[in-house]
Amino acid sequence: MTVIEPAQRVAEPPRQEPPPRKPRPQDGNGAAGPVLGSGLTLAMAAAAGIAVANIYYNQPMLGIIERDFGASPLTGMIPTATQLGYALGLFLLVPIGDLTDRRRLIAGQFVLLALALIAVAVAPTAALVIVASLLLGASATVAQQIVPFAAALAEPARRGKVIGLVMAGLLCGILLSRTVAGFVASHAGWREMFWVSAPFALGAAAVMAWLLPRNTPHLPISYGQALTSLLSLWREQPQLRRATLVQAALFASFSVFWTVLALHLQEPRFGLGAAAAGLFGLVGVVGVLAAPIAGRIADRSGPEPVIAIGAALSLASWALFGLWGSIPALVLGVIVLDFGLQAALISNQHIVYVLVPEARSRLNTVFMTGMFIGGSLGSAGAAFAWSHGGWAAVCSYGAGLAALALLLEVTARAARR
Repeated sequence: MTVIEPAQRVAEPPRQEPPPRKPRPQDGNGAAGPVLGSGLTLAMAAAAGIAVANIYYNQPMLGIIERDFGASPLTGMIPTATQLGYALGLFLLVPIGDLTDRRRLIAGQFVLLALALIAVAVAPTAALVIVASLLLGASATVAQQIVPFAAALAEPARRGKVIGLVMAGLLCGILLSRTVAGFVASHAGWREMFWVSAPFALGAAAVMAWLLPRNTPHLPISYGQALTSLLSLWREQPQLRRATLVQAALFASFSVFWTVLALHLQEPRFGLGAAAAGLFGLVGVVGVLAAPIAGRIADRSGPEPVIAIGAALSLASWALFGLWGSIPALVLGVIVLDFGLQAALISNQHIVYVLVPEARSRLNTVFMTGMFIGGSLGSAGAAFAWSHGGWAAVCSYGAGLAALALLLEVTARAARR
């Protein structure tokens, strides 16, 4: 009997497993990153500008609003209510970014902003405008949810550039808001400005919900603990204290100029009205758009030298305002002032956002709250200086604040050596 051997099997080559996927790095809050391309960066910059512009629309329209309500004394409280709402939002809403999905939070806050804009547009009395403006200011702090999220998503080597671009969008919103609101109110009415803004807020909500990555924090703390931790962060982070104080002084100096500019331009030697003051917002954008350069320098050389340069430029702008005293000096000075503020702001945020990565939103709360307190003190002091000493006193006050910021930065650097 013949035994038939089974055919020998041909050996199969070993299967080559595909290389394992490199896990996407996580930021301190559990967000996948870095995922921030140039398109998303520009979208976040535009959204931040759209959000923050809303708190400044009522300022150039205040006279028109007052006439509509029969010179009600309550109308003068509308800008104050908006700023107070913004301050409350910084303290109460921005820390939530460390506790929940930032994408959903940002989209939801934009929807609330649109509803607040509609409430202002339909409010039948000045008192209801004030209430709606308080809600508008609080919901407009969505801009301060966007900035730390951009810092979290950016590659460390590009963080300064990314922050610079997003903050350029935010400051463009601040500077252009008065120009746009004055134009719309003059040609259509003050309510129409808020009606126009509501679709932009809804559009920003849709774009952010579509483009932003999911972000799931892993912090085992409650909302109340997040709020109480703000004081701990201030005590435990000396770099946060220094950055906040320097930026508060610089923003105070910035606010001095913009508070008094319209009054200065109305003086007999210039004879210009509010429309001309609004156009200076367009001039200021030149300085803001150039400022992302400072972010790239901070990425390469470190943020501290850029902060000192920004403070020095702010001081130099007041020399132009006070010593030259002409329209060309004002134009050149506002570019220098805005560039100095933005350069220091980007670099200070570059420092702040890496201190405690899982607490970026709360760090931003402390930093921005201090900055806006400085701005309010700058505005109040500017009004006092103008009424008691005119433009010369204003320039001295603004220069003193810029010099204070420069002194704080230089002494802090010396102490670290």
